[in-house]
Amino acid sequence: MPQDIDFDLPPTTGISPDLDGTRRRNLHWVRRIGLVGDDRSLAWYTSWDMPRLAALGFPYARGPALDLCADAMAFFFVFDDQFDGPLGRDPARTARVCQQMIDIVHGAAPDAGADPCSRAFADIWARCTQGAHPAWTARTAHEWEYYFAAQAHEAIGRVRATPAELPAYLQVRRGVAGADLPLSLGEQAAGITVPAAAFHSPQLRIMRQAAIDITLMCNDVYSLEKEEARGDMDNIVLVLEHGRRRTRDEAVTAACRQVAGRVRQFRELAGQVPAMCAQLDLSHRQRSAVAGYTRVMTGWMSGYHSWQTETLRYRTALRIRPASGPGYFDQVLRARPDAGA
Repeated sequence: MPQDIDFDLPPTTGISPDLDGTRRRNLHWVRRIGLVGDDRSLAWYTSWDMPRLAALGFPYARGPALDLCADAMAFFFVFDDQFDGPLGRDPARTARVCQQMIDIVHGAAPDAGADPCSRAFADIWARCTQGAHPAWTARTAHEWEYYFAAQAHEAIGRVRATPAELPAYLQVRRGVAGADLPLSLGEQAAGITVPAAAFHSPQLRIMRQAAIDITLMCNDVYSLEKEEARGDMDNIVLVLEHGRRRTRDEAVTAACRQVAGRVRQFRELAGQVPAMCAQLDLSHRQRSAVAGYTRVMTGWMSGYHSWQTETLRYRTALRIRPASGPGYFDQVLRARPDAGA
């Protein structure tokens, strides 16, 4: 089983001591906003342990900062599951539904009768942007837009029913994974602002892309059985299996090599960061922010990996929600009546 594979990622950097408090507050939030409904849905959601993911991925976060990270994780996974059914095989309808979310990113308020996903995202985005640096807000708005817009292209892949070539896969998968967003949330939770000249350096840009790819590729391996059963095509194992006519075991091994190469690249570039900061003549405070950003990326990779090897989401998914039906209990994402009109 792919879930038994181990990856040589950096060790976890700790866990937030506020985990228990965030568990209580997150449960209250998902119920109040309607992301979970009946007892079956609540039990399934609770088994994922989103607050633990937040506490491992953002070990430096406390209180409201950790709550925001946990609530964002809850939104990501509940929203993702809404496409494990008829909606996820209708690219045009998916695009219309996701445009509602993109509109919220760009200032629209949800309607009074908006669905729970729209209400949840509007709440998260408002909390994210309150007091945020304008540069962070602009960059993160683009990341959210990419995340939502890519969902329709994942739906196209399901309809096509064959894996894409590697470049097209990466373009879609990087979008639907939303793996850049936790890094941006981590910056905010850590209270750091990375100088633009450093943030856009080759070292940090390539490290960020490597961290994104490592996270989504490891997830592809662990979630392979769940995704394949539901017709998802944007999975690194399926892409490598189909594109090079590999066996399943060969494709899994090749996916692991893809991850290992990016881990080596991340570590090598991290060693170059101090010299880059010196060449830019960054102040002590700016260098501390850059070092903090490296810790954010490392913490998210290792924390996410630790969580996904423990969560029941991938180990029991097909026993709880069989492939013959939608991958959710509650439909909490709906198009506006006038959408696309």
